[in-house]
Amino acid sequence: MTVTIRDVARASGVHVSTVSRTFSAPHMVNAATRTRVLTVAEELGYRPNRAARALTTGRTHNLGLIVADIANPFFPPLIKAAHAAARQRDYHLFVADTDEEPAAEEELVQAFSKQVDGVVLCSPRSSNKALERLAERVPFVVINRRLRGAATVLMDVGHGAKLAVEHLAGLGHRRVGLVSGPAGSWTSAEIRTAAEEVAGVELVVVGPNAPTERGGFAAAARVRDSGVTGVLAYNDLVAIGLIEGLGDLGLSVPADISVVGIDDIVSGRLNRPKLTTVAMPTAAAGRLAVDLLIQEVMATTSLETRLVVRDSTAPPP
Repeated sequence: MTVTIRDVARASGVHVSTVSRTFSAPHMVNAATRTRVLTVAEELGYRPNRAARALTTGRTHNLGLIVADIANPFFPPLIKAAHAAARQRDYHLFVADTDEEPAAEEELVQAFSKQVDGVVLCSPRSSNKALERLAERVPFVVINRRLRGAATVLMDVGHGAKLAVEHLAGLGHRRVGLVSGPAGSWTSAEIRTAAEEVAGVELVVVGPNAPTERGGFAAAARVRDSGVTGVLAYNDLVAIGLIEGLGDLGLSVPADISVVGIDDIVSGRLNRPKLTTVAMPTAAAGRLAVDLLIQEVMATTSLETRLVVRDSTAPPP
């Protein structure tokens, strides 16, 4: 026979409404009661009927997460943390990839709007006007973008970029290159603004570039010809590609030119030389975005970044 919510309530010694809240709004039930109800439900083999709950509450307990490029190692830790936060609150998380295409973002938000309670948009490429229009269709939280009328989670990449350029300046670099990201990227603009604030450094912008290893590799000749002695790259993938491209041109990192990345992905630690980089709190951002979305909190939160010095930076030749 099918186990019902009343069976769980009777076996747990609580009211039916308490069992319902345990599955629909667990944060409203004290920890001891929640644990008892969940344990009994597991022992009895009870599974809540999500379709029935959606009809009753008007909520699907589904969330969407849209990222710019799922193949970029920056995103998996964020996705994993967001998924864990959603699951802890009894939500399902559906992940979609835009492949850096703004039009795909709009299509995906529209597709998600009738199937989820809200969407997390990570590093969106659409214009502010397009995003504000989409916000009228479904609640969402934006990661790495300031947007009027939406909850936002920012990783303070500007602070990290300033630390990186100050590090290069401290080593003696006076002409520093910035290998920027895609045109229209909010993150790329934040990096440039912060880098330009460092005194005593001439900043040379090389870009825009694809936010990939191939993008960094393609920028190598322009970096060599610019006469810079140190470089801050848009992300670690670009930095790794740049190091490879410079190597093919006969330049050694850091003996001939220093390179700093942003993100602190695993491959940067395995690269030779090990990459100096700005560590981004991706997992914390994923967890926080899901919490803001579920709790319907309209807030802007900035998470701290930090510089990690390794082997790819040295004094200029």
